[in-house]
Amino acid sequence: MTSCPLPSTSEPAEPKREEQAKSLCLRLLTARARTRAELAGQLSKRGYPDDVSTRVLDRLAKAGLIDDADFAEQWVRSRREHAGKGRKVIAAELRTKGVADDVIAEALAGIDACAERMRAEELVRIKLRRETLGEDDTRVTRRLVAMLARRGYSPSMAFDVVRDELAAERERRRV
Repeated sequence: MTSCPLPSTSEPAEPKREEQAKSLCLRLLTARARTRAELAGQLSKRGYPDDVSTRVLDRLAKAGLIDDADFAEQWVRSRREHAGKGRKVIAAELRTKGVADDVIAEALAGIDACAERMRAEELVRIKLRRETLGEDDTRVTRRLVAMLARRGYSPSMAFDVVRDELAAERERRRV
């Protein structure tokens, strides 16, 4: 009786792991855009070796599916328009997502001081519509300045904007 070697049932592990890693990244990218660092963190968390992660992420970047600069531009636009965030907070958020400082600086370069002040004025006007104004508006001023500070606006700009908008709101209500 001659023995025939059995066909190998195991596939090479590396290509299979790469396909699994790629599949995971594509699922994550389907939900929302992500930075390279976020994807690398997810792969690492799930136990993929660094060399597999690097190859998969390089392929996805080459295909244009991962672009930290584009991600940063979209993030800045979205956080300014929808959440009214200032430069400091947006920069901190991008840093936590693993975006490089030079990419952050480039994405924030489109926001000048005038545009940032106009957004702060708009936020204060929206909040002031619901406020009751009295003789002493210290409480209202403190709350509005704190709201702008939490959103990443500088304290001096926040105070100036609140002071100017409070005066304009008093004048509007007087008429």
